[in-house]
Amino acid sequence: MSVSPSRPFRPLWYRAVHALGVVALGLGLTGPAAAQTAAPAKVRYEEVVRSVLYLPTYVALNRGFFKEAGLDVSMKTSQGTDKGMAALLSGSADIVLIGPEASIYVANSESPVKPKIFSGLTATDGFLLVAREKPAGAFAWDQLKGKAVMAFRPGSNPDVFLETAMRKNGLDPKKDLKLVNNIGPAARTGAWLAGQNDYGIFLEPEATMLEKTGKGTVVASIGRVVGPVDYTVFTATDAFLAKNPAVAQAWTNAIVKAQKYVASAPAADLASHISEYFPSMSQADLVAAVERYRGIGLWKTNPTVQRQAMDTLQDMLVTSGVLDSAKRVKYEQLVVTDFTAKASQ
Repeated sequence: MSVSPSRPFRPLWYRAVHALGVVALGLGLTGPAAAQTAAPAKVRYEEVVRSVLYLPTYVALNRGFFKEAGLDVSMKTSQGTDKGMAALLSGSADIVLIGPEASIYVANSESPVKPKIFSGLTATDGFLLVAREKPAGAFAWDQLKGKAVMAFRPGSNPDVFLETAMRKNGLDPKKDLKLVNNIGPAARTGAWLAGQNDYGIFLEPEATMLEKTGKGTVVASIGRVVGPVDYTVFTATDAFLAKNPAVAQAWTNAIVKAQKYVASAPAADLASHISEYFPSMSQADLVAAVERYRGIGLWKTNPTVQRQAMDTLQDMLVTSGVLDSAKRVKYEQLVVTDFTAKASQ
């Protein structure tokens, strides 16, 4: 499903904010006060979905890195980058983990509240291409021709990265196959189990669970095909960062500590640290998921979101037809590097 450049892309968060008269400007931007006393600063955090993809954050929570940094973190799961951005703009969340594409869309919107990316978490896409039927031989991308492939909503990073991987392998995602992108995040596994679509993209732990139950076979890594391009980032409003720099710095410091730990810790230790967030997965399955993602080079070791990554992402958005080339956003409008620079010293 393509989006004509002449017709502006309007994701859920944009329509909601516009319909409300952009009331987000006056809502909930006070956030937690900077940690100036012994009392920890409360942070309302929302992750986009629950996935092993976000392992460093779970490690920071489980091992007390946020607490050591003076933060009292509560966590919710948004079930979609559009919903996470809506929570941020409405003031119901202080920090969200979402795809950076959302900040590009908001920068081009009428919202007076602008999000800022202040730290990165994942170095590339963590989605895995799953086939309903196990290929007779080695998987080749042209096997997708004429098939129905379950993606995500148009303009979202999962959809854009998948289209990019297809183009890198000689496929035209608009003509050679049917992209199904009208199934919500929470309903995707159920739709697959009900027999819908021939291929689909899934994160861990869903991919491992589908393989274990004989309901699918992982045939490719989207991130491995696309290469390093920041996929999920920690984002806050410009107003929040201006008022609470100590909180943003403490958050980034904790994430850097978690990233360093994740880079060297055994997969079994990492699996034990995150098991509380995935109660339906066995230790062995979690270890397998961690090792699979580690093999892709999924987790960043430096939290700074680089200019080149944002340039590449915007190239991908333009090619997918969800961003007008005349509306590319300057790096400085999207990314704040002050906090990652200090945390990395």
